[in-house]
Amino acid sequence: MTAPDLDALRREAIDALSAAGVPVPEVDADLLIGHVLGLSRGGVQARALTRTAVDEADARAIRAAIARRAAREPLQHITGLAPFRSLELAVGPGVFTPRPETECVVQFAIDALALVPSPEPLAVDLGSGSGAIALAMATEVPHARVVAVEKSPDALPWTARNIERHGDGRVRLVEGDFADALPELDGLVDVVASNPPYIPLDAVPRDPEVRLFDPAVALYSGDDGLDAVRALSRTARRLLRPGGALVIEHGELQAAAIAAILRADGFSAVACHRDLLGRDRATTARR
Repeated sequence: MTAPDLDALRREAIDALSAAGVPVPEVDADLLIGHVLGLSRGGVQARALTRTAVDEADARAIRAAIARRAAREPLQHITGLAPFRSLELAVGPGVFTPRPETECVVQFAIDALALVPSPEPLAVDLGSGSGAIALAMATEVPHARVVAVEKSPDALPWTARNIERHGDGRVRLVEGDFADALPELDGLVDVVASNPPYIPLDAVPRDPEVRLFDPAVALYSGDDGLDAVRALSRTARRLLRPGGALVIEHGELQAAAIAAILRADGFSAVACHRDLLGRDRATTARR
């Protein structure tokens, strides 16, 4: 049997993903083919141009991966990896897949942590999930100490795996609910950061990747989506030292409500920040 041609296989993959409604099917096709063959996107495209043959085993693996993606399984679950700033994080069922917008949100936490006049500033990531925020702070402010708090038994193995791989001993993982986390650190923390669940219970996400595969505990938070933010505000107020910084990621229509919660809890310098698409995405405040 003649080995399949990579150009034809790539076009087949793009057609299947396009028919399934996958956004930007060319990108996902290249990434999945590259995942199987150990190639970059550019490498896939170059070999497609030269119509490189693909052996039958690899072709079957590529078609299986494309079929999973066509069923709207997240790309990151198929590859097992999610890029986040300079990191590659292990992800899969049970843990929230970090998003590009969080890469921008965490910059506020990194900047605040880097400005702390201490040889060993302390940061806490509440509801850590994959560990993305905690590990970004630890790797980009390497003299800092970071504590990651996560309660989900499904997410915790992913948090631990990523901290073991990337934490370099500077990130401590604590299992627990952030509503009552870390009483031993009350008044000692320089930066608290979080991407909490913030979707109202009746606001079911449209994207199947989110609706079907992201864990509900990481998505939904009460009738107005703000139950976790209320708990987060109280915990951050308790943990932060005077002048310490809080960074929260949230939905684009929640900035005013979150600002009211924070001010009622005694925070000052409350400010909303937009993402690259101009949507309200993060709120910062000072203890």
